[in-house]
Amino acid sequence: MSILNKAAVGLTAVFLSSAAVTAPALADARNIVLVHGALVDGAGWRGVYDVLTRDGYNVSIVQQPLTSMDQDVAATKSVLDQQDGNVVLVGHSYGGTIITAAGADPKVKALVYVAALQPEQGESTAQLLQSMPSPTNDIKPTKDGFLLIDPAKFAADFGADLPKDQAEFMARSQMPVAVVATDAQVSVAAWHEKPSYAIVAKDDMTINPDLERWMYRRAGATVTEVEGSHAIYISQAAAVAKVIEEAAKAAK
Repeated sequence: MSILNKAAVGLTAVFLSSAAVTAPALADARNIVLVHGALVDGAGWRGVYDVLTRDGYNVSIVQQPLTSMDQDVAATKSVLDQQDGNVVLVGHSYGGTIITAAGADPKVKALVYVAALQPEQGESTAQLLQSMPSPTNDIKPTKDGFLLIDPAKFAADFGADLPKDQAEFMARSQMPVAVVATDAQVSVAAWHEKPSYAIVAKDDMTINPDLERWMYRRAGATVTEVEGSHAIYISQAAAVAKVIEEAAKAAK
């Protein structure tokens, strides 16, 4: 065998040996699917995405249309279908309603609710919000059956801890959510069968923090409370990512 061939064999052996050592770590990597809430799109997850991908997780972000609960659940299931293994499914705000329904997928091993709704079977987003109203009432219907926050009130209601220019941009780029989506009742509550983790945004002005606490206590979720607005998934991305990673590490 020539010197070059011996060197090639040696390098191959080193590579395979290294791969054998690192394979278990790669096998342990979790798939994380992030679901945004009403009035926003998936871009707000960027900070959480950056932390999770840096830590070795495979992250996908759903861009659901907010046109009906069924269509939003279908968009989430489409992303779940693309995953190659176990999934931690994460929802913010109205996204909690979506993951409650879509989380029945057998790939989903844990649910994470980020300042999110966690409905029981037969409950709707609107029903929960009305049961324990938030301190503000600035969400208004449009003539064509959608809901928006008054742009002048968006920063105070949704993202009081965001930079002013960012909150202003979000106020002017809202994705309206259909009234039929918030009125729709969930037919399955996956948290009965899957472990759930939840983050209470202590300064939330969109969903009453006491409602968050009540829902999460009812579901037996593992709860973390963090100082922050409803936009906590943006303003406290590291704290949110930490809870997601805790769920991923405990998932079976």
